[in-house]
Amino acid sequence: MTKNWWKLLAVVFIIYTIIAGLLFKVPHLAILHESIRNLYFHVPMWFTMIMLFLSSVIYSVKYLKSGNEQDDLRAVEGVNVGVIFGILGLLTGSLWAKFTWGTWWTTDPKLNSALIAILIYLAYLVLRGSLDEEQKRARIGAVYNIFAFPVMIVLVFVLPRMTDSLHPGNGGNPGFGSYDLDRNMRMVFYPACIGWILIGFWIKQLRFRIRKMENYFLSK
Repeated sequence: MTKNWWKLLAVVFIIYTIIAGLLFKVPHLAILHESIRNLYFHVPMWFTMIMLFLSSVIYSVKYLKSGNEQDDLRAVEGVNVGVIFGILGLLTGSLWAKFTWGTWWTTDPKLNSALIAILIYLAYLVLRGSLDEEQKRARIGAVYNIFAFPVMIVLVFVLPRMTDSLHPGNGGNPGFGSYDLDRNMRMVFYPACIGWILIGFWIKQLRFRIRKMENYFLSK
């Protein structure tokens, strides 16, 4: 039980996020209005994706050093779950855009860069699926993964800041500050980020265990 405290914390934070996110007071701002509550779901999805991709690239480096198959499994499952959260980030962002910008998608550089980053990681999964030999698949996948992470960081955090953007925090458009992310919202936003990140790693752990069992039975 003591080893699973973080899972209980994840459940508590997510339940709290859902309840408080829908009921707690939020700033009444032009354009955003009640849609600002999506902040508790949209942004944590991206934070979770980034943390999962980071853990994945760490295990890819470990695999290249150790050759341990378990490290490769953890790396690929980090990408699998990270892509899921990235897609959820795109979907929640698209929904938010419809209510604030009046369209599901724009040519905004932040949106396009995020989509390209997801496609890069989908290509990683396709690449692995196209290789039959296990060690070759793991080595090539690890190298690809190591280069994919900094490219993703550039696409999501660097390039959008160099151009005009509707998205907060990019192209001179101020991010969430005390004006909109007030004390009441911070009380929900921070637990939401922690909760979703923990849920992401919980899912990754479950997928890793399933893959281990599958490999065990296939080897028999």
